[in-house]
Amino acid sequence: MSAKDYAALIKLSHSVFALPFALLALFAADRSPTWATVGLCVLAVVAARTSAMSYNRYVDRDLDAENPRTKQREIPRGAVSPRSALMLAVLSGLVFLCACAVLGSVCAWLGAPVLLWLLLYSHTKRYTSWCHLWLGVALGLAPLAAWVAARGSFEGFAIPLQLASGVVLWVAGFDVCYACQDEAFDTSRGLHSIPARLGVVRALWMSRAMHACAVVLFWSFGRAAGLGDAYAVGVVVAAALMVWQHWLLRRSDLSHIHTAFFTANGMLSVAMLAAGLADIYLFA
Repeated sequence: MSAKDYAALIKLSHSVFALPFALLALFAADRSPTWATVGLCVLAVVAARTSAMSYNRYVDRDLDAENPRTKQREIPRGAVSPRSALMLAVLSGLVFLCACAVLGSVCAWLGAPVLLWLLLYSHTKRYTSWCHLWLGVALGLAPLAAWVAARGSFEGFAIPLQLASGVVLWVAGFDVCYACQDEAFDTSRGLHSIPARLGVVRALWMSRAMHACAVVLFWSFGRAAGLGDAYAVGVVVAAALMVWQHWLLRRSDLSHIHTAFFTANGMLSVAMLAAGLADIYLFA
């Protein structure tokens, strides 16, 4: 078992989805945070995601072994043992809780409920087609938590709530697209997802609607947070990247799903952060 196997197990590179939005909220809440606060927020986001992903791989190990798309994942092919994945989930969860405790009393109290929400996601597709929104909320919690960490309270909480809601719909939307790959498998195993319930065509239209609403919420956050033209350009770029990923998946063609899923969405979150930081520190 190598570090590369563990990084692949938790899809470490996918931290690019939630982390930039957490940092955007952090710097919008406090234009001059301490390096300690920034570092602890980064640690908390990465640790929480590591715990959730490794637990997800542990819980889904039997399903992953049956699914042709996922049977080469690290646990099914024996690169990482189930016990090791579970231990990684526990240890990274503890790191997350410790980071929350150091960030302040409010974060300390909220750490355990947030972690529980993240871990429960792994079970949702066995019970509800709205599992995509559960995942969206899991990532949407990151900017809310970062705002609270920066301010030490819920002061101005309605502002990051708009960003978080946008993240919820953005993540749920692209997760619906990604789940289209497993429509047949999920249906045969009695698993729940929007594609399994509605079919690929209607699921993609639902994803487009979610992404349209996400753009509106990203824009409203910028206005509420006092961000200006540079951030507005970032929102336009985000909207263009969403349009691009849906163009790639037009006519229910899933052959470009990985480009649509990782490349477009990874670029989106980084572009939003870069635009926000430019507005805060270069054009303020």
